[in-house]
Amino acid sequence: MDRVALRGLKARGHHGVFPREREEGQTFIVDLVLHLDTRSAAADDDLAKTVHYGVVAEEVVDVVQGEPVDLIETLAERIAQQCLKHEAVAEVEVVVHKPDAPITVPFDDVTITITRSRA
Repeated sequence: MDRVALRGLKARGHHGVFPREREEGQTFIVDLVLHLDTRSAAADDDLAKTVHYGVVAEEVVDVVQGEPVDLIETLAERIAQQCLKHEAVAEVEVVVHKPDAPITVPFDDVTITITRSRA
């Protein structure tokens, strides 16, 4: 499988279990690796035979900005399912970063990484 990667997609969402997270919101960062076969698209130089990563990026931002969830695990799952709606995408790896998580000790980042495929 070939890979198309999008790194550092940023959007503000209202996800989390605490009222403050839901009220104020925070920035989430998403990294994606889309697994697909790009040979046909490359041979024909045809966007319709691959995945339009600009559209995927917009859809992912819409998910992050959309309906709040308690867990970043749930958010990652929703993002993965949105990516798999694209016919060319056979598998997706999603990393959701929550750099402003409500943790009381110094830290750099909190992430969840999931991989989902057409089964």
